Amino acid sequence: MAIRLGLGLPQLRQYDLAQDVTDVARTAEQIGYDSVWVYERALVPTAPDQGLYGIPGLPWPDWYRGMAHPLVTLTLAAAVTERVRLGTGIVVAPLHGPFQFAKALATLDAASGGRVVAGLGTGWSTDEFAAASFLPYEERGAALDEVLGVCRAVWGPDPVSYEGRVSTIAPAVVGPKPVRPIPVLLAAGSTKALTRVVDRADGWIPVAMGARAYAAGWRRLQDIAAERGRSRPIERVVRVNTRYSAKAYDGSDRQPFQGSADQIVEDLAAYAEVGMDEVLVDLQTAPRDVRELKDAAAEVYEKARAAGL
Repeated sequence: MAIRLGLGLPQLRQYDLAQDVTDVARTAEQIGYDSVWVYERALVPTAPDQGLYGIPGLPWPDWYRGMAHPLVTLTLAAAVTERVRLGTGIVVAPLHGPFQFAKALATLDAASGGRVVAGLGTGWSTDEFAAASFLPYEERGAALDEVLGVCRAVWGPDPVSYEGRVSTIAPAVVGPKPVRPIPVLLAAGSTKALTRVVDRADGWIPVAMGARAYAAGWRRLQDIAAERGRSRPIERVVRVNTRYSAKAYDGSDRQPFQGSADQIVEDLAAYAEVGMDEVLVDLQTAPRDVRELKDAAAEVYEKARAAGL
């Protein structure tokens, strides 16, 4: 069975959000993509005291500046599509008030006919937590747990009730309800986070950082699932951040998913050998405008399918 292919929607500054999001969403569905996705970067500090992903000295990329809100972007896409899944990959759950976040996802799922996929993570930016989180950065795992608990309650049958660390819902009617149970995918790398995937989520949404690391993470996740007696499948959606170019990159320092469509598909094949249900290909950083993004999306899709992915 072919792997599902997803496409990242345009959220960056070089795109016209009033027109390009809907244009790319329609085009992705026409090309044959199975899903469209958004991710989150709330702000970029002018003088960061923290490196990218928390790695000291690693600079934040310029394209993070001015990124559009993920749920607003996904709502635009929902309005002009009929088939593709609508995924958050990845939204920093602790930056959102749990109740309103749960209600927003339920509303979007109801409006789209049951197409929402909630890919969530704890986040890594202390600046973003200082600006928006309902718990301190040091308690980001607990914050994610609260979001998960509120979502399950709000999406479930009425009357809804929940008693948590920061959220209290007295028995109440809360609607609209999702069309079907919204799949929850979690970003995870540590043993504690992978255990949360096993215990509380439908699937795993890692960011591609190397096929060997992905394979090792999957083995650890399987081991934890066996230890904890989980029998139902764990869905795997791999997020791939590319640096696409029309021409092949011929330098010896080429990074994974950097270069032409053929090179990107070649790198995808290594992940397919390990196994995955879906791959989310984000191509939006390198194209200068929406025309280039759509051309890249069509080329990558065609070559991936031709390669048997």
